[in-house]
Amino acid sequence: MASTRNHLSRVLAILALALVSPAAASPFEDALGPAPREDDGRFLNLAGPMPEVSASVTLPFFLRRIASSFTEISSALDQVPNDGAWLRENAKHSEPAVTWVGHATLLVQMGHLTFLTDPIWSDRASPVSFAGPQRIVEPGVAIDDLPPIDFVVVSHNHYDHLDLPSLVTLSERDPNTRFYVPLENGELLRENGIENVEELDWGQHVEHEGVRVYCLPAQHWSKRGIGDDREALWSSWAVVSPERRFFFAGDTGYFDGFARIAEALGPFDLAALPIGAYEPTEMMKASHLNPEEAVQAAIDLRARAAVAMHYGTFKLSDEPLDEPPTRFKEAASEGALGDEAAWLLRIGETRAF
Repeated sequence: MASTRNHLSRVLAILALALVSPAAASPFEDALGPAPREDDGRFLNLAGPMPEVSASVTLPFFLRRIASSFTEISSALDQVPNDGAWLRENAKHSEPAVTWVGHATLLVQMGHLTFLTDPIWSDRASPVSFAGPQRIVEPGVAIDDLPPIDFVVVSHNHYDHLDLPSLVTLSERDPNTRFYVPLENGELLRENGIENVEELDWGQHVEHEGVRVYCLPAQHWSKRGIGDDREALWSSWAVVSPERRFFFAGDTGYFDGFARIAEALGPFDLAALPIGAYEPTEMMKASHLNPEEAVQAAIDLRARAAVAMHYGTFKLSDEPLDEPPTRFKEAASEGALGDEAAWLLRIGETRAF
């Protein structure tokens, strides 16, 4: 009887979603996709090529990053215990909630589904285990304590966002878990034994058991090895159910796409926005939000609340680890978003939305 009720509720949710969502309108595709490409097939941002950055900026930056990867760094984040028990129980009831695991990894429950964004449980955001940015704070929930994961969205192929060991573990843990990635990222997953994967272009969406999952523009870039710059697409994502609208920015600079996304799919109940990795400005501004820009992005998206992410878990840039959240709250308090709508979760914290 319970399984019949669950099936019926899923069917009703799908029907309701078809009635309330604006995604089927053709202007959506025209405004937000497909992603532009160069003649050689490499992807571009909506605004065109990224600005060139002088070697006098980039070389010292990378030397500082190499040095910091071998340096003991103290966390500036608070952490709360989370054994996953409430999350596993909530997977049966799906009170809309978000849990910060760390960095850009959020566990979201809505529409009777549980999904992850850019999951990384590895100790380093790096192709090697002995160098590269080291994790400063432990994941907020152990991967073995997670509830069943219905799907995963991955924003792009940088190592702090597409973490193959974590993706492989999630796939082996439950072969039914679906992996949604931007174009040209699927082969990497399949080469590592993950078959349940689907690639999307900007402006495309899929139906997943009563919710719609949208692949959307972001202003960023991709690179995983030598010479593969921009061969794979990057994206933001939106997940829309009849009851809630959730936006995940992935990694992005500030651009007019936020307002365009809001026009097509907003307003959003919750927007997850990156607030770290913005110094040095000359190098980072085009592809990373600073805290003030994250607040403006939330306003552009017409988000009821914005949850900060992409800071404090790895030392990826030059700003002090404790600076992004302070600036984020100050900017929200002084502007239209407001202090109450600017969420700073502790690692492992769950909050309803």
